[in-house]
Amino acid sequence: MTSRALTPFQLMATLLVAFLLATCHAGGIAVYWRQNDGEASLSDTCASGNYSGVKVLLSIGGGDGSYGLASEGDARDVAAYLWNSYLGGTSSSSRPLGDAVLDGIDFDIELGGAKYWDSLARDLKNMGRNQGGKGVLLSAAPQCPFPDEWNGSAIGTGLFDLVWVQLYNNPPCQWESVPAGWIFLGLPASKDAASTGFVPAGDLSSNMLPLIRGSPKYGGVMLWSKYYDDRTGTARTSRATCDTYLHAPLRV
Repeated sequence: MTSRALTPFQLMATLLVAFLLATCHAGGIAVYWRQNDGEASLSDTCASGNYSGVKVLLSIGGGDGSYGLASEGDARDVAAYLWNSYLGGTSSSSRPLGDAVLDGIDFDIELGGAKYWDSLARDLKNMGRNQGGKGVLLSAAPQCPFPDEWNGSAIGTGLFDLVWVQLYNNPPCQWESVPAGWIFLGLPASKDAASTGFVPAGDLSSNMLPLIRGSPKYGGVMLWSKYYDDRTGTARTSRATCDTYLHAPLRV
């Protein structure tokens, strides 16, 4: 793999809490972490009592810098790097997180070209299926409306286990048509987190969630971000009715 293709990636660790254990109809909560200064450490966040059964994913992409995939071969090289460096592979002599095996990859593609992300998704899933060990969870954070300009082709493969639809800073759109196993409602955690789309915690739990949680694809709520949630308590309010998820990117 050429350094040109990989170096621009913004690599972040993503925590996903108790996805398979979210059994109540209200779904779960996913929160982005470490996007601002002044937040608790990762260990303190996990020990807060708000989260349990943590799964860890590595998020690639982001809204800064310059990155992209040049070909299907490029996608294979990136998949092999991610598999051997962070997932279940053993071919790399350098694993940034040591012996830790992460649970999957999050696609937060917001820049560059839209090509070959679907190839990357297929390659990662195939590695999880064919090379032993646990499978690879795939998640994505597409813009709304759908299909997303950058994530649309990848999500269209039907291989994604989790999709956090960003319903803020975007016009209304249909979210039930996304071909994913579970879909999370993406919202800002406070009025300051996004220019539009904030829903107060009380209205979210009392008025919005009862209307949408009956969908067979409804997985829960993704909040941007923990920094703002600390100031509004949206996740705590929602947790009163269901298990909680934490979606926590960490730049490495």
